[in-house]
Amino acid sequence: MAGRESLLLANRRMLAKLAVVVVAMFGFGYALVPMYRSICRALGVNVLTLAEENASSRDGISRQPVNSQVDLTRTVTVEFDANARGPWSFKPEQRSVQVHPGQITTVMFDFRNLQDRTLVAQAIPSYAPIVAGSHFNKLQCFCFSQHTLKPGESKRWPVVFVVDDKLPRDVSTITLSYTFFEVGGAVPAAGTATPGGST
Repeated sequence: MAGRESLLLANRRMLAKLAVVVVAMFGFGYALVPMYRSICRALGVNVLTLAEENASSRDGISRQPVNSQVDLTRTVTVEFDANARGPWSFKPEQRSVQVHPGQITTVMFDFRNLQDRTLVAQAIPSYAPIVAGSHFNKLQCFCFSQHTLKPGESKRWPVVFVVDDKLPRDVSTITLSYTFFEVGGAVPAAGTATPGGST
């Protein structure tokens, strides 16, 4: 009998220990999320989560998150140049913008087919200075694909870009130049006057 009672007592003690372990694990799991947030906030990591937390104001109005990677201490002028080597009109809606490295920016370009026939064309970008090309990141651009336009058809296309904050400090102006070529068509020689062309 004594052996059986001691066995029951040992089982109860083991059950009590297991219950304590389960409660401790539950408590740790419950506290893990606020601990994680506190550590991330203290170390300045997980900026997307922090931005999402700050996206709503006290009055409950949802606001756009701010890109914390924008370098507000620097301003870069981005100039736009459109070369129309063919019978079409092609131009940016604004000649230049001033941006901070890391800032997402959108500019619009207008294109119109001045021919009485359908054409397929594609734009080729270039950069000045050349070193800027590796620091100019296009998120959306009409230059990524070919475009078919009917006679007289007009298009309005966006270019969404970010200037990398690793752009050399001595570069304060970038020129983004686009030249449209007709795919499979004859390209006029440089310097040839074309209707609606802009440089």
